Amino acid sequence: MAKKAGRASGSGASGPSTAATVALERAGISYTPHVYVHDAASSDFGAEAARELGVDPSRVFKTLMIDTDQGLGIGIVAVRDQLDVKALAGELGAKKAAMADKAVAERKSGYVVGGISPVGQKTRLPTVVDETAFGFDTIFVSGGRRGFDIEIAPDDLLAATAGRRASIRRS
Repeated sequence: MAKKAGRASGSGASGPSTAATVALERAGISYTPHVYVHDAASSDFGAEAARELGVDPSRVFKTLMIDTDQGLGIGIVAVRDQLDVKALAGELGAKKAAMADKAVAERKSGYVVGGISPVGQKTRLPTVVDETAFGFDTIFVSGGRRGFDIEIAPDDLLAATAGRRASIRRS
């Protein structure tokens, strides 16, 4: 069963301290930490988070890095959807793009795959959040490690990442 931590609003957060939570606290952005037991055999991290937290997968978002002819970028889409790499590339002003290599994603973000948070990344990259996120009061994104998600308002996620919103998914 998932263990859900209490409301965090800048300080005294329950849940692990990660670069993501530190960045949110420094910015004064409210979030709710949610901790669950990660199954080391699981490789579908987003679906696992939705299942363990008892949340509709349309509210759980994954952070994906792409490599374009203009540099790296971040796309945030619901775990039930696929990233439209071409659409994200276009939003970033690029013509060519592919998913970034796992090692590059880990090195640039400072997180391990399956725990890459859009917040508090080692290298701040242009970030686009899919439009579907804005149909919810709050969404769930990785908190910076496997087994740890943060619940955050989509507009607060944009503020924390200096991101923008666009349609970048394929259902």
